[in-house]
Amino acid sequence: MRRAGLWFVNVFVVATCGLIYELLAGTVASYLLGDSVTQFSLVIGLYLSALGVGAWTAQYVGSDLGRRFIAVELSVALLGGFSAPLLLLAFPFARHFQALLLTLVFLVGVLVGLELPLLLRLLRDELEFDELISKALTFDYLGALVASLLFPLFLVPRLGLVRTSLLFGFLNASVGLWATFLLAPVLEGRLFRLRVWAGVVLALLTAGLFSAKEITRLAEEFEFGGEILSALTTPYQRIVVSRCPNGFLLFLNNHLQFDSRDEYRYHEALVHPAMQAHGAPERVLVLGGGDGLALRELLKYPSVREATLVDIDPEMTGLSSSLGPLAELNAHSFSDPRVHVVHEDAMAWVGRASGPFDVAIVDFPDPSNYAVSKLFTRQFYRSLKQRLAPAAAVAVQCTSPLFARRSYWCILRTLEAAGFVVRPYQATVPSFSVWGFALARLRPFERPTSVPPGLRFLDEATLASLFVLGPDLESVPVEINRLDNQMLVHYYEEEWGRLR
Repeated sequence: MRRAGLWFVNVFVVATCGLIYELLAGTVASYLLGDSVTQFSLVIGLYLSALGVGAWTAQYVGSDLGRRFIAVELSVALLGGFSAPLLLLAFPFARHFQALLLTLVFLVGVLVGLELPLLLRLLRDELEFDELISKALTFDYLGALVASLLFPLFLVPRLGLVRTSLLFGFLNASVGLWATFLLAPVLEGRLFRLRVWAGVVLALLTAGLFSAKEITRLAEEFEFGGEILSALTTPYQRIVVSRCPNGFLLFLNNHLQFDSRDEYRYHEALVHPAMQAHGAPERVLVLGGGDGLALRELLKYPSVREATLVDIDPEMTGLSSSLGPLAELNAHSFSDPRVHVVHEDAMAWVGRASGPFDVAIVDFPDPSNYAVSKLFTRQFYRSLKQRLAPAAAVAVQCTSPLFARRSYWCILRTLEAAGFVVRPYQATVPSFSVWGFALARLRPFERPTSVPPGLRFLDEATLASLFVLGPDLESVPVEINRLDNQMLVHYYEEEWGRLR
């Protein structure tokens, strides 16, 4: 009975490790391939079906169950433990990366699916059938619960993807080594080779753990094509700053946010039309924009007395102040006494913020998932409208109207549905091609015609050209984006997915 209790601890560890490998694969897929909803759905569905294949295959394992269980356990440890490092390192070179990803997920799922049936057969002489099944499934489901809580709340923010993968491979291999002692009476003296094999797997995983930082650095240098100036994983995102010729790049969750060589075109186009539309704003609001570059443009206006920036991630705003090249690029905007920074979810904050604001700059990442898309919904824009002065102007980054035309017009129509009068405009940013924006106010208005002196990109003629959209950018029929339909995510995934 005591031996059965120890085996149920193994069930718990196996279940935890198996789900962790699945979550790692889904996260790597969404980081590298985008389209997070589809990628996670594919990974979860394939993993669950592979568990079934593994359980079905277990019926053909007819003898020497203890040895075979240990072999499966060590194989899971090796394949699952090195899954995240392998995928991250392979991505820049694999022509069919998704096939590699799904093959790896399937193999790990089959091996994990084999384990529980083999374990039940090993224990069938120790417990009554009802007790055996109920306890095994209880520990199995508890392991899944622990994994689902640990993964987003502790493992990825604190350890990162590579260390998490290798750590749980180490736990799997430890279970395999432990099993050589628990099963010693039925292994008929064939222990030395099994323990050597377990020791080798543990040694490889230990070496990987000590090299995790270097593995991550190599993977990111391969992917981002330059020296990594800063890389950190936060509870909200992976932030990477890499060097490029004559500048540097910022990536969030593997998506390029700006290139320092041409970001001024984006940020001048984002900020100055709204500022000029108002004329003399005193209280300004930036939602997102934790890099401080929109702030840099806002603070050029002497009329601004107070600038509030709301960004959920304190690591992002901290990096923007502490990393020399980035702080220099944003003109040390976070040190300006007019700036007040709030680290909170923008939707929650806007719902209870005190106003009114004269200008709001909405600079969220693209709506590639539901968590971000909620910040482009009619409900969000209605809340924002309540925090604005009657003469306020709002600028919103709206993805590319060239590559994601329905996504672009979905955002504009959603703004209109929330009660704004909207003018579309666009700017060419070499790193992103044609990029789209919306200028919105609470009442009809004429487009701005002037800009402050000394800008690198905008002058009066260029400003006028921003509001000219060619036939290939003109409006198309779309649904508005609401919390209960999140149509924007579907448009975005379909349109950008065609380019991957």
